[in-house]
Amino acid sequence: MTTTTSAQAPKRAPDVPPPGRTGPLGRLGAWTAGHFKHVLIGWLLVVAVLGAFAPQVTSALSGAGWQSNGSESVRVRELAQEHFGGNASSAIQVVVSSKGQEVTDPAVRAVIAEVTRELTADDRIAEVVLPQLGVSISRDGRTAVVLGGADADPDDMVRAAEDLKEPLRELSTDDVTVRATGASVMWSDFNTANLEAMIQAEILSWPVTLIVLVLAFGSLVAAGLPLLLTMAGLAASIGSLVLLSHLTPISIWAMDFALMFALALGIDYALFLVIRFRAALAATGDRRRAVVETMDTAGKAVLLSGLTVLVSLSAVMLVPAPAVRTMAIGIMLSVVFVLAATLTLLPAVLGKLGPNVNKFALPRTRTDRTVSPRFGAWGERLWRQPLRFGALALVALIALAVPVLGLKTAMPSIKVVPENDSSRQGYELVQASLGQGAPGMLQVVVPSAQVDDTTRSLKAADGIAAVTPAQPAADGSDLTMIQAMPSVDPSDAQLARTVDELRSELPSDALVGGAAVENLDLKQALDDKAPLVVGVILALGFVLLLVALQAPLISALAVLTNLLATAAAFGIAKLIFQDGHLSGLLGFESQGFLDGWGPVFFFAMIFAIAMDYTVFLLSSAKEYYERTGDPKQAVIGALSHSGRVIFAAAAVMVAVFFTFALADPLPPKEMGIVLGVAVLLDAFLIRLVLLPVLLRLAGHAAWWAPGWLRKVLPEVRFSHD
Repeated sequence: MTTTTSAQAPKRAPDVPPPGRTGPLGRLGAWTAGHFKHVLIGWLLVVAVLGAFAPQVTSALSGAGWQSNGSESVRVRELAQEHFGGNASSAIQVVVSSKGQEVTDPAVRAVIAEVTRELTADDRIAEVVLPQLGVSISRDGRTAVVLGGADADPDDMVRAAEDLKEPLRELSTDDVTVRATGASVMWSDFNTANLEAMIQAEILSWPVTLIVLVLAFGSLVAAGLPLLLTMAGLAASIGSLVLLSHLTPISIWAMDFALMFALALGIDYALFLVIRFRAALAATGDRRRAVVETMDTAGKAVLLSGLTVLVSLSAVMLVPAPAVRTMAIGIMLSVVFVLAATLTLLPAVLGKLGPNVNKFALPRTRTDRTVSPRFGAWGERLWRQPLRFGALALVALIALAVPVLGLKTAMPSIKVVPENDSSRQGYELVQASLGQGAPGMLQVVVPSAQVDDTTRSLKAADGIAAVTPAQPAADGSDLTMIQAMPSVDPSDAQLARTVDELRSELPSDALVGGAAVENLDLKQALDDKAPLVVGVILALGFVLLLVALQAPLISALAVLTNLLATAAAFGIAKLIFQDGHLSGLLGFESQGFLDGWGPVFFFAMIFAIAMDYTVFLLSSAKEYYERTGDPKQAVIGALSHSGRVIFAAAAVMVAVFFTFALADPLPPKEMGIVLGVAVLLDAFLIRLVLLPVLLRLAGHAAWWAPGWLRKVLPEVRFSHD
């Protein structure tokens, strides 16, 4: 890549800004720079008060919430817990399996008695149901299931599983194996494995991040500022999650995503502001004026970026799944606190540091330069040959997006639980001894008068291997439960067709549920809400860009390119996780689908990150266009000004996300690879190639708006003139 000459640089470089009209953010920056002690004390109080709750996070947050509120299966679980001694999908199943003895043997009966005592001693367990012939004892008589009924909500049952699974495992002898299983134990194992993997990935990502930051900022002091923001925002957001958990259950996954986004966005925002502050300080020599200019320009872009992230994630709240909603809440809280720290604590620290922000600089580092000659030269090349580079980027993105047309989704199978965990071993014992579909028993609750008709229909239905005797309600109510064993594994796609047929053929008052059906109902809710969530995200993203840029054409093009990058990321996810390409290299066993919550949640996350880079690029382009009125200067100036920031921020994000790909459990691996690939594609093919090309081709039209629209929209300027 060649370097630009002074003639190629923008007409008025931001290194020497003219005296400007101070806006609201500039005034905020001036106040924080002049009141460093007040700002610091305020943040220390916030972090101390909220951070004091942070150590409680793993015990306060919940492990369940993977359900579709209001669904038929959730209603069955509630009825089962209320009327059938807790024989609900959240009950704890304890598998007792002997190598050579039957369950009637005294040694095995003694183990079952110990299991019963262990379950009975826990006040979250309702009725303990002993093994029954034809229901929960295998045909060879060597395996039996003891049921610990649920006497608490699903979140507390996951906590009960966490407390009970190891003591129950320890009841095993040389000849008898004891394993707790069922949905509550599975979610306990699932959350524990993923939490450990996420924490390990976070620990691994910190040194990688620090190295990239030192290279990006060129000095140790400047590189430490994003970590300051991250720690402040993270401590506050985690403490807030703990407090919020006293009002409503919050998924433990909310913490995981808060950790990740606090780090990623804290780095992005700090990069943008610190680089701008350095140049302004070098030009003016006045640290306070440099803070004012930084906040009036880069500060606006950061504020808009934060708002777009919040808007994108708020659309996820439309999904009626508590776990998915609270994951979005976790990220939104981290964004709010990191954004607040960026707009108050960071300018105060920059004002205090002044020239010391460049202390311990790397050799041959230019800390006084905002514009990058290399990216300016790249902008010149794109301006001269837009079709050549734009067509290559577009073809590559479309080719990567095509596989998304064959994408399949489903809820995670038992394969996502480590092989040595209790729930998976118990699951496999049940399946081997009682039948392929035994781990996914269907529960049908009907009025007692419809028992005979329901039983006949179940026995005649395709996909049903066995039907257990009807169980009247324990409290004498006019309800009966009938359990049916599917003929296929609970993760088999055939089960969904079987459940649909049963719901259409059984008596109208019959309700079909069970743990496997709850997963199916959740997936259906996610699929049903996906178009609405995507539509709301796109519409709100366009409106925010329109308000910021005052230009409908480039706002629409920016949203469409974000959509293209997202589709390409999902296309790659389909090839890797559904088709199994690179599974050996990445160390996982393909499930044959992408996890069902991925499309909705990953779309919101990817779009939020894409908007982050979009705002950085287009706010710089608008600033140059406002100053010069020249589309060419807007393109070249935007790349020379923000290209290095986008490149460095993307490098950090990719490094952070790809560390999650090293995790053993599949969900963090999916998340790390999908988000890492999305950032890679978006930053390097969209922001640094395709979007500048579209600006080149659109020319003045990119920034045009009808007069009536300008009258309606509030005035937003990014230049400091």
